[in-house]
Amino acid sequence: MLARLQQFIVAGLLALAALWLALTRHESPALVVSGLLVLGLAHALFLGLEFALMHHVNRRDPAPRASGSQLVRAWLAESLQAPRVFAWRQPFRSRALADRLQGARAGQAGVVFVHGFVCNRGFWNPWMQRLRRTGHPHVAVDLEPVFGSIDDYVPRVDAAVRRLYAASGRPVLLVCHSMGGLAARAWLASRDDAPALVSQVVTLGTPHQGTWLGRWGTSPNGRQMQLDSPWLRSLAGRETAALRAQLVCYYSNCDNIVFPAGTAALPGADNRFVAGLAHVAMAFDEALISQVLGRLDADARVAPAGADPGV
Repeated sequence: MLARLQQFIVAGLLALAALWLALTRHESPALVVSGLLVLGLAHALFLGLEFALMHHVNRRDPAPRASGSQLVRAWLAESLQAPRVFAWRQPFRSRALADRLQGARAGQAGVVFVHGFVCNRGFWNPWMQRLRRTGHPHVAVDLEPVFGSIDDYVPRVDAAVRRLYAASGRPVLLVCHSMGGLAARAWLASRDDAPALVSQVVTLGTPHQGTWLGRWGTSPNGRQMQLDSPWLRSLAGRETAALRAQLVCYYSNCDNIVFPAGTAALPGADNRFVAGLAHVAMAFDEALISQVLGRLDADARVAPAGADPGV
């Protein structure tokens, strides 16, 4: 559903560009180019507004405040990354890489990927390509309905984790971006055996305590991500200290979607501050990807195949 919607959006933008070229074919080249730049860079202007709001709201957050150079670099990186995700991978490549349930070696630990708001499994293509090279099994979910309640996603997360656990016989690494981290927490809190099925849950830019931008959310999941929403309070009330200890939460002072910055940290979890990374670009930072996927090898050293996942 989401892929089709984003295909229509891309097609609409291309149609507008073609119409502009047709209408201005006898005008000056400067006018033609200016119009095309407006169409091609409108998203960057909108992102600039988000960054300005984020920097203003972050002034009272305990996290180190971003410098001017960090903001500019993060804005440029996000402006380049956003079209790759929303105009290519998700609309046209969401099924390019299939789930892989078997690893190159028997009992090799795998990864379940859970995307965020208005995204699909195509978001994770660079991660899945890397896991194909290393031979690790992996599953990427599609969270639907796109604008439903986060609780609606629990069965999808549950099915993906159990499929990979059954295939590998090993607790899986759950890697989540943005709202996906909340779906993972909802799943962990709703299934008694869930903590034994995962080695760790890594969240990237997840609004664990909501986000300032959530005030404009109108869909059920958008309202659930409002700062200190009733849904978030209810979720927190169902979590144990042991459950939260399984989470590793990355958060940044340049996250243009989840801010104030500290809202992406979770009390009781292993919170990791990363400076200068924007919301989408955070998920494609090479150093961060290597750090996260390095946990697969660490798990292999401390938990041999066949070990009791509850230990």
